[in-house]
Amino acid sequence: MKKILIVCGQDESIANEAQRYLVYSVPDLLAQSLLHPLRIYLRTQSITLPLTCCAILSILLHVPINYFLVTHLKLGIKGVALSGVCTNINLVGSLIIYILYFGVHKRTWGGFSMECFKEWKSLLNLAIPSCISVCLEWWWYEIMILLCGLLLNPKATVASMGILIQTTALIYIFPSSLSFSVSTRVGNELGANQPKKAKLAAFVGLNCGFILGLSALLFAVLVRNIWATMFTADKDIIALTSLVLPIIGLCELGNCPQTTGCGVLRGTARPKYGANINLGCFYLVGMPVAVWLAFFAGFDFKGLWLGMLAAQVSCMATMLLVLVRTDWDFEAERAMKLTGTQMAVDDDDDDSKLHENPHQAQIKQDSISLLEDLSHYCLV
Repeated sequence: MKKILIVCGQDESIANEAQRYLVYSVPDLLAQSLLHPLRIYLRTQSITLPLTCCAILSILLHVPINYFLVTHLKLGIKGVALSGVCTNINLVGSLIIYILYFGVHKRTWGGFSMECFKEWKSLLNLAIPSCISVCLEWWWYEIMILLCGLLLNPKATVASMGILIQTTALIYIFPSSLSFSVSTRVGNELGANQPKKAKLAAFVGLNCGFILGLSALLFAVLVRNIWATMFTADKDIIALTSLVLPIIGLCELGNCPQTTGCGVLRGTARPKYGANINLGCFYLVGMPVAVWLAFFAGFDFKGLWLGMLAAQVSCMATMLLVLVRTDWDFEAERAMKLTGTQMAVDDDDDDSKLHENPHQAQIKQDSISLLEDLSHYCLV
């Protein structure tokens, strides 16, 4: 990785630190591969409080672990990477202990069988486009870090970019959580052949997304002069971060509703739409704008984030256009085909009844939301 970064024009000291961090973060891939399925497994059963409690416990342990590795053992950036690995391993362990202790698995799993090797095609048809959609968006941030290494003051801009990306990740937790809720609700309603309720859930979710976007904008503007001081005392880094934070807020004004919109698309089992939108908006709109503004129009670091703003605005507009044109009755019929549920529907959606075993029917109603939730994290 060090050689690749140097070939891309990065400062050698930055490449060295990145290499160390990545090497010691490798075990986190195993932890993440277990963590996300466990989260989805519990969330699809509406088991959320234990998730929160286990996360809080892991965070509380993270602080002393991080201090011990970084300060006491003087491992530096290697300690930062290892503390992150330990935190995720603790979270995985606590979730597994909860599942086994309270017997959650007994209610949902009848034991290993060859059935687990079936129906992979339908899962992968959702998982791969969803994976691509998420990767396209987050890879954009990584490309921006590489571009920062080519600016006038690479060390300061890369450091500031690190702070800003962590800030974006912090803010992203809220629309991402909303997206999970909306996708599950929309998927369940469509699986139950309730298109009107699915549309209402999508509408309410998008409005909540706009409220979150406004809150993020207000937060970014209010803390712009003090936020970077919590990470560093370097005046150049503080100045760059303060300059760009309001733009971050504007980006989130578009990102929050579009993230929620992605959840609606996952709930309707249309992840390919999200992947195509992200590809077009981030790489055909945002990237050219960012490169031109940063390197040719004289905006430097600020230009990269203005490119991000262009990508987010176009992404939100395209996402809303797709959702406005959604035929919810058609999506409900499509959901029935995906889940294999046969239904008899009255004129009123609320009076729909399943012609099958109630327990089996409930499983089939939930299956589409389980598929789309799993697809969001598959391979990521």
